[in-house]
Amino acid sequence: MGKIRHYRDLEVWKRGVEIAVMVYENTKQFPKTEAYGLTNQIRRAVVSIPSNIAEGYGRSNKEFARYLTIARGSLSELETQLEIAQRIGFLPMASFTAINKELTILGKQLNVLSQKVNATYR
Repeated sequence: MGKIRHYRDLEVWKRGVEIAVMVYENTKQFPKTEAYGLTNQIRRAVVSIPSNIAEGYGRSNKEFARYLTIARGSLSELETQLEIAQRIGFLPMASFTAINKELTILGKQLNVLSQKVNATYR
């Protein structure tokens, strides 16, 4: 891997954006009555993940670590919301499984990056 010069070079950010696209595509099928409910909450949570990675990248390592923690919290929030959407029949099991697979990888990437960033300011 080459030198990281921009948050767009981070694999964790790239995966976060790809997951956001997946989620937006899947939530298009949700009932219109959920536009300001579960659909909105899911979309806000998924966008929050790469957004916090990007925002934190431009700050000190200590702050970056905090923003990565916030991104991890948004990931957990998203997992919960997708579980609810799947259980009530809004999200097909195949889509739920595919998104969750990506979220698991993203969570591991966030953990590794957090450990590396935390190690640099201690």
